[in-house]
Amino acid sequence: MSIREETERRELASLNSNACFSAHSKGREVYEPPCDIRMCFQRDIDRITHSKAFRRLAHKTQVFLKPESDHYRTRLTHTLEVSRIARTMTRGLNLNEDLTEAVALGHDLGHTPFGHAGEDALNELLDGGFTHNEQSYRIVRRFEYGGRKMNLCREVCDGVRNHTGEALPETLEARIVRFADRIAYINHDFDDAARANILREDDLPKWIRDCLGTTPIERIDTLVRDLVMTSLGKPDISLSPERAKAMNQLREFMFERVYYNPVAKPEEEKGRGLLRFLFEYYAGGKDKMPPEYRAIAEIEGVPRAVADYVSSMTDRYAVMVYTELVVPKGWEKI
Repeated sequence: MSIREETERRELASLNSNACFSAHSKGREVYEPPCDIRMCFQRDIDRITHSKAFRRLAHKTQVFLKPESDHYRTRLTHTLEVSRIARTMTRGLNLNEDLTEAVALGHDLGHTPFGHAGEDALNELLDGGFTHNEQSYRIVRRFEYGGRKMNLCREVCDGVRNHTGEALPETLEARIVRFADRIAYINHDFDDAARANILREDDLPKWIRDCLGTTPIERIDTLVRDLVMTSLGKPDISLSPERAKAMNQLREFMFERVYYNPVAKPEEEKGRGLLRFLFEYYAGGKDKMPPEYRAIAEIEGVPRAVADYVSSMTDRYAVMVYTELVVPKGWEKI
């Protein structure tokens, strides 16, 4: 018996019967012989964390564009925070932590530069629309590793694709990530907004603070505990009605006061305009893109390839390219 088979045996004997067992995975789109040490979802965690798309998250906006302080979240730190919250809840429910971690680490790989402002811009430009969850799904199924694709397990791909939106993931582990994502961003983004002097704790309605807690950390703890206790022994993942209502109200508060507040985020329109310019520039000349995106253009059309390329950029790379194309340079003697 290999190390992997022994680990799978222990997993089958110890996890909740509603868990998604590694040994029972639906497998990969393209068959690969199993590893003799790592279970299938462990391999997916490694493939994601070693990918270029994952590394680029360090330089993509979470909420605030180009913050001056080192302590504001990036898309990478958000991803790691989602992973930790999701794993805590998964362990509390005795489900498969490897699957949860893989979905959490991959859920935002398709996010654009400049956060949701960039996503909105590409959604307007691309026929059929653009959403970061569908782009994340596209990345984990089609890109990386010299064209060989990540080739992740179907359960991970499903969880990445459906971490937001109307469709629910198939597994309980991925449904936990849906909750963890929301719990993370509404509370950590509140913390960043407070650091930027845009919000104070007293701005949050008192009944939400009474229900969830008076600090972001307290609110995360309350929601994590509530989800675990509410979901124990149940066939699905949920919060109690009272906590779910409070969390949804907190989310609406954040959209009103931060996410869609032009006073709080005055630079976002510049980000949208920059991405519109880059999209139109590359759409007018596919040969200006790297070879892998030119190959996509030949098969799926130029707009699709341009959306893939522009969305893959980090904030600073997009600004650098725009600067090179638009800002005049001083003359240099050759």
